[in-house]
Amino acid sequence: MLKPRFKSIYIPMLFLFLSGCVLGPDYQKPETLVPIQYKNDAPWKNATPSDMQDKGSWWGIYADETLNGLELQAEDANQTLKAAYARLMQAKATAGISKATKLPSVDLSGFAQRSRVLLNKFGFDTGPSGILFNYYTISSNLNYEVDLFGRVKRTVEAAEADMESATADFQALMLLLQSDLASSYFALRSTDTEISLLERTLELRKAGLEIVQGRYKHGLVDVLDPLRARTELASTKADLIGLRKQRGELENLIALLIGKYPSNFILAPAPLKLSIPATPPGLPSSLLERRPDVASAERQMAAASARIGVAETAFFPAISLTGSAGLGSSQISNLFNWDNRSWSLGPAISLPIFDGGRNSNNLERARAAYEEAIANYRQQVLVAFQEVEDGLKGLQILKQQSLVLQQAVDAATQAWQVTEKRYKVGLISYLEVIDAERTALQFERLLNQNRGQQMTTSVQLVKALGGGWRTAH
Repeated sequence: MLKPRFKSIYIPMLFLFLSGCVLGPDYQKPETLVPIQYKNDAPWKNATPSDMQDKGSWWGIYADETLNGLELQAEDANQTLKAAYARLMQAKATAGISKATKLPSVDLSGFAQRSRVLLNKFGFDTGPSGILFNYYTISSNLNYEVDLFGRVKRTVEAAEADMESATADFQALMLLLQSDLASSYFALRSTDTEISLLERTLELRKAGLEIVQGRYKHGLVDVLDPLRARTELASTKADLIGLRKQRGELENLIALLIGKYPSNFILAPAPLKLSIPATPPGLPSSLLERRPDVASAERQMAAASARIGVAETAFFPAISLTGSAGLGSSQISNLFNWDNRSWSLGPAISLPIFDGGRNSNNLERARAAYEEAIANYRQQVLVAFQEVEDGLKGLQILKQQSLVLQQAVDAATQAWQVTEKRYKVGLISYLEVIDAERTALQFERLLNQNRGQQMTTSVQLVKALGGGWRTAH
């Protein structure tokens, strides 16, 4: 028995030994230098991680009921999203399996055997005679890894980080689906507006052709004017056919995104409503709070860090506590007799002696994987800021371009109206009317395309910011 003065020394040492030490580095998020502010005068605030917060129905900022309905359908029926959710459930189950290694495993087994043994097997010269006997057992087995060097702890840390990374990946895919759907929807509405514009132009050119043909019949113009009018009419028809093809493809893409067969999906035409939401306060650091791809890259770093510890434990002994307890009898009626009990308990120790460099190379691989994860994370942060810069600058430039295009549309429309009047009184040729009309149509189409680009660029900015925002109070 230990003397009192030795208890104060040996008991803490024993406790320290049994509790073990955890090998490998404790994860620390590496520093990432971020810009103080954007080039485009966006406001700044300190970051507070919030990538796991529900981003809600961010597309509601566009106040389009049709888009709202499509987004809800996509969440429920998109097959790519369902596959990603299944992968997320796999990652969660894997994390649960790793957590289970912290606890001992206990199983129950039973055994029944009927045997015939020849007596001469034991040296008796009795000929072929033998005896029959039965034997029954029921036992439980215990196995528990004593985590002296933190192998189990680091393995669980890596699995949990992988699960969190998979959760962020799922959120990133959902955000990608939602933004692709919104972008495709606004592109379709922009095409609807352009189709409507060309249909009106087509009617005007049909009316213009009638006027020119009437003037030709009365000998007021030569044959070139009707030919030019027919050429412009055919050109408009060709452009209209191309736009309808483009619209059909966009409609089919939207059907795919919401999990429907294109043949069963029809989206009624409607004009594009230009409604660019105001950029929220809290940039640029807030995108690090919300972007799931940045969060996923950071969690992958944590998993790689934990695997360094797992690799280091391979150099140290692995200790398991195993035991069994059960009952055995040759008669099933006596199987549960307490006198027929048996048990065993003891440690099993495994110590690596020679592995040909396998463990050291595995450790180097784990360290290199961690360095790769750090680089990937920092690159993802750079990509995040680049995408926001593109969105902010893009909206700024497109808005300026829209103002100039509107001026061009107004001037070209006035010029077209003047040339038509001058043509009707015979002051100019029909070629000048065609040029003025074509110029006005060209600028109107450019203005419509600009507005569609503003909407899709706005969606990409929302995506770059991690999905929507809330108005500050």
